[in-house]
Amino acid sequence: MANPYIDIQNLTKSFGAQVLFENISFSIAEGQRVGLIAQNGTGKSTLLSILTGHEGYDSGDIIYRRDLKTGYLEQSPRFNPDESVLDACFNHEGNPDKVLRAKQILTQLKIRDLNQPMGQLSGGQQKRVALANVLITEPDFLILDEPTNHLDLEMIEWLEDWLSRGNKTLLMVTHDRFFLDRVCNLILELDNRSIYTYRGNYAYFLEKRQQRIDNLRAEVARANNLYRTELEWMRRMPQARGHKARYREEAFYELERVAKQRIEERQIRLKASNVYIGSKIFECQYVSKCYKSPLPSSLRRGGDGNDEGVVILKDFYYNFARFEKMGVVGNNGTGKTTFIKLLLGLEQPDSGKFDIGETVKFGYFSQEGLKFSEDQRVIDVVRDIAEYVDLGSGRHLSASQFLQYFMFTPEQQYNYVYKLSGGEKRKLYLCTVLMRSPNFLVLDEPTNDLDIQTLQVLEEYLQDFPGCVIVVSHDRYFMDKVVDHLLVFKGGGEIKDFPGNYSQYREWSLAEEAKRVEQSAKSKEQGDKRQEQKGQQSDNAEPSTASSSRRKMTYKEKREFEQLELDIAALEAEQKAIEEALCSGTLSIDELTEKSKRLPLLKDELDEKSMRWLELSEI
Repeated sequence: MANPYIDIQNLTKSFGAQVLFENISFSIAEGQRVGLIAQNGTGKSTLLSILTGHEGYDSGDIIYRRDLKTGYLEQSPRFNPDESVLDACFNHEGNPDKVLRAKQILTQLKIRDLNQPMGQLSGGQQKRVALANVLITEPDFLILDEPTNHLDLEMIEWLEDWLSRGNKTLLMVTHDRFFLDRVCNLILELDNRSIYTYRGNYAYFLEKRQQRIDNLRAEVARANNLYRTELEWMRRMPQARGHKARYREEAFYELERVAKQRIEERQIRLKASNVYIGSKIFECQYVSKCYKSPLPSSLRRGGDGNDEGVVILKDFYYNFARFEKMGVVGNNGTGKTTFIKLLLGLEQPDSGKFDIGETVKFGYFSQEGLKFSEDQRVIDVVRDIAEYVDLGSGRHLSASQFLQYFMFTPEQQYNYVYKLSGGEKRKLYLCTVLMRSPNFLVLDEPTNDLDIQTLQVLEEYLQDFPGCVIVVSHDRYFMDKVVDHLLVFKGGGEIKDFPGNYSQYREWSLAEEAKRVEQSAKSKEQGDKRQEQKGQQSDNAEPSTASSSRRKMTYKEKREFEQLELDIAALEAEQKAIEEALCSGTLSIDELTEKSKRLPLLKDELDEKSMRWLELSEI
């Protein structure tokens, strides 16, 4: 049996009358990579806070293995705003090896200015510093709350690869389904105050969860049939209950509990047919946009800058087609959100213009979210926009029904906004955007903090949406489901229009990278051959008219000279390979440390041999 790290027994937590979970028990052993799945507001982040000692609980036991080193990534980390980035990585404790490791991980996570105060960083950058802080310590057990939020696709894939390697043990909450599928080997589902265990990845969880729901539905149906019979018995004369078996009366109440269970499974898809959009959508006419950059060129994100600043768009032309569903992807800082704001008129281009059709009605879901009145009820927030949604063909959906479709139960609809979790507020914001009946949806990071069930609802809605859609997202599964082509922002104003979804683009880009590597290897091989031929020709064409005062190399020096050429070529090849590996983002922490130490030694050795080669070449 695997070495157990943590054992949770009969854990209960409630806030006032609301019970989040009751008498839940589970354990996590060495080597298990566990994903925790639940709806927004059911206590996922609360459970992680309890396990790390940041929050109390009502009853139960939490037993850790002795001397277990735990690392915890919070959903919303907090730092001293005056501390530098490097000082905020408090786990380095001045240890030179840990400082080196901190610098390597921060660089991998695109945090380059290590002396910048934390107060000047965005929320996303602070999340990456917090992630680096956890990884530096190399803990035995990782607890991660939404680790992929605010990371771009390149960084998500790096983290995915890092967590998948070795015998790491972790418990995480994430709604990135590709990430869950590729990293986790065990899924815990928190549902209806209970916990369910699935010993497999996300694909296995989907299959087994459906079986569980089907079995529960059959159990509830059987209980309902028996309940009607027992209810008739209970309603007989009062004296019957006094003389009949007590155990049967107790069994009736247990049967009633099973029969009245609600299974929150949607049976309909929300299809609106009243959305109309004309043939002209928008035309992006040779738009340019550049930001003046205060940073030196060596620190500009991804090398996008020049002397004039950071280029976002450069003479960009695009004609958006009717009913198009487009995804926008790219590394952080390449201009995805700026492009959206230019389209919506929230920012002005330096040159060019957006020509937008007269029938276009935008619905914009921003990263920043919407500020609600905390003392307002959920249902009132939506009713302030509209009492009902017109689905066309005489069909209407009330505000309450629309909220219920997006997983707000009738009870939750009458909660005050201040009682909602962060994910539930994001979900409410999404409902307010859709309630306005737009015909062109512009969604900037819509998947952040939303639970998987809500993401599935949104995917279905967008698949059936009869208008236009632009989605900026780092959720690969979501993009594959919703979009039919991509705009890939590569930085420096370079944008690629790719006809396909993200998985198809990733497959294509890997094939292109393999071709480039192969061509580079061939070019290097041909160059080496030419250099070798040139060297042979120069040996054969030794000048016969050399100055009589210039001595010839001895046999030993000639052999040393030939060996130096071979050594220098080998060292240069090794240096190039190490530099490429350090920039690839695929190395483990130990490999990064080893190669970082080797590089300066290699350069010293190369300089020494090059100087000796120059000395001999002058003889």
